[in-house]
Amino acid sequence: MNEEELIAKAKDGNDHAFQQLIQLHYTTVEKFAYQLGNRRDEIEDITQEVFIRVYRFLDQFTQAKFTTWLYKITLNVTRDMARKRSQNLKKVFKFQQQPDEDHPQVETHLLQSEEDRMLHICLQTLNEKYRTPIILFYFHDKKYEEIAEIMSISLSTVKTRILRGKTMLRKAVEEFEAKEGGKYG
Repeated sequence: MNEEELIAKAKDGNDHAFQQLIQLHYTTVEKFAYQLGNRRDEIEDITQEVFIRVYRFLDQFTQAKFTTWLYKITLNVTRDMARKRSQNLKKVFKFQQQPDEDHPQVETHLLQSEEDRMLHICLQTLNEKYRTPIILFYFHDKKYEEIAEIMSISLSTVKTRILRGKTMLRKAVEEFEAKEGGKYG
């Protein structure tokens, strides 16, 4: 059964079809959520929330590409979680100091090598508005038009952000390599 058939059956209430949709896209959502800068211990919750929203709003899905809609939901869930985390940190900060950096051990299926780890760390230094289009373009093979739709920005803004983001990322990689003694170059 192809994706369109799964979506149609899931819209009609077929739970098995919805489960197949989840299986088809679970890893992509998980990877994207991690690349957006979420902590490893949040990825499962974010991924579950994404599919809860997909289930709740599937009857409203009318876009041509399901994955574009899925990326948009993942981005929104990530933003919502960041807001909640920020609000909670303000409350917790009164009682305890937070660590300067959070680089948890990452499961091997997400980061395959030290170079991947370095690139991930450098990507996290970028502002979300630059990081997200770079991730979508280079790691998820999305076209500019899809990125514009996912992020709700214009096509020219996507192009500009990718160009500026690449420059910032290159600088971040160079700084990281210099700090680490050039072992990645």
